[in-house]
Amino acid sequence: MERSPIIAPSILASDFSRLAEEVHAIEGAADWAHVDVMDNHFVPNLTIGLPVVQSLRKATDIPFDVHLMITDPQRWAPAYAEAGAYNVTFHAEACDDPVALAKTLRAAGAKAGLAIDRDTPVEPYLELLPYLDTVLIMTIKAGFGGQSFLPEMLEKVRDVRRRAEVNQLEIRIEVDGGIAADTIEQAAEAGADAFVAGTAVYGAADPAEAIRKLRALAAARMGLA
Repeated sequence: MERSPIIAPSILASDFSRLAEEVHAIEGAADWAHVDVMDNHFVPNLTIGLPVVQSLRKATDIPFDVHLMITDPQRWAPAYAEAGAYNVTFHAEACDDPVALAKTLRAAGAKAGLAIDRDTPVEPYLELLPYLDTVLIMTIKAGFGGQSFLPEMLEKVRDVRRRAEVNQLEIRIEVDGGIAADTIEQAAEAGADAFVAGTAVYGAADPAEAIRKLRALAAARMGLA
């Protein structure tokens, strides 16, 4: 797989009163739109859910990267795949059988992703990589936007990248939390190739230009520039 960088702006940082317009603002520049679904149970915050994703899917062709920060993802995740999400990521901490859910998501037409939160070791999940399309390493504590990047989380990225290369696996390693111009290069050097950016994109005067700059920084560190 060509490891070109994926930039996935988080619509959590956008203006929810103009959600469709905010997504249109990143079309042609972003690779994915990152959709944070929080349920006020798994994490202490509440955001958008399936009806919003279904409606927004009709308004844009950009691939949706859905990040489920919810309890009981076995129950809810397949519906996001059926709603047209490109990638559906659920948390290891919330799922008893990640392989079964990954197979269900793939059967429903989506890529399957597993998220690892800040305080969760990645080692127990490395053997699951052949069943996954994406591993999302949280570089903050899941549940809130605007937190500072935790560089110590990049050791998990390195562990996943090493295992993927040893086993010649085609898998995206995504990082989420505090990704901006001053942190994306560290994450890319560690082995990440998909980058969630919230305020770094939607807090910029020109979101599309911010995306292009982030991609150039990541590509240079990945040896692609």
